[in-house]
Amino acid sequence: MPSDSKQRPVYVISVAAELVDMHPQTLRLYERKGLIRPGRSSGKTRLYSERDIEHLREIRRLTQELGVNLAGVEEVMRLQHELDDLQGEFEAEIQRIEGELREQQSRPQVLPAPDGSVDPKDRPVYVISIAAELVDMHPQTLRLYERKQLIRPGRSSGKTRLYSERDIEHLREIRRLTQELGVNLAGVEEIMRLRHELDGAKGHLERNVRRLQEDITERMTTWRTLPAPGSEEQQDNAAREQEEG
Repeated sequence: MPSDSKQRPVYVISVAAELVDMHPQTLRLYERKGLIRPGRSSGKTRLYSERDIEHLREIRRLTQELGVNLAGVEEVMRLQHELDDLQGEFEAEIQRIEGELREQQSRPQVLPAPDGSVDPKDRPVYVISIAAELVDMHPQTLRLYERKQLIRPGRSSGKTRLYSERDIEHLREIRRLTQELGVNLAGVEEIMRLRHELDGAKGHLERNVRRLQEDITERMTTWRTLPAPGSEEQQDNAAREQEEG
């Protein structure tokens, strides 16, 4: 998890409940459902962070303003926790790579250079009729979901819609949410927005890690070109200095 101040557990349950205008028993229910994840003191007392308060307010917005059922809220919060965890993984990876940078001069390791290739899952390949058949939906339904920004198909040079494997996965997820869990369209919109955000965050993480790996590789190359202590060049320089002296 991220180590910023928003993640610091500080509020006991009575204060947290008052901040979000909920009963403490409601907070306990949401914890049992996995919607929030409060910390614990050394004496096992629940302690809520600013991030927990934000999540509780988001749950209230989903249920009271958008009418999302509990199954939909569970999906939304699961994705939100994934985003939080991904940020934590990113920070941990940055620290790990920075540690490697400090050690590279004494223990250089060759890192593979990124090829910059596109994930095959994101390659737009299916026209709308094929995509609709794959997910057992009417093409008009796919157009509706696109207008709602639940999916984001690509376009060919001739402006034809082209769907990727990831789009197909998202469409199947929409069908599961609506048909199996009974989530309303407002809830599906929230869930898919978070899914797109999560996909983007993962891509951002991968790009930043590759950039840092390139930096390591570049520094390693520089270090390898430097003359080693006691090299022939340094010995010649030392001999010249003695002659001049």
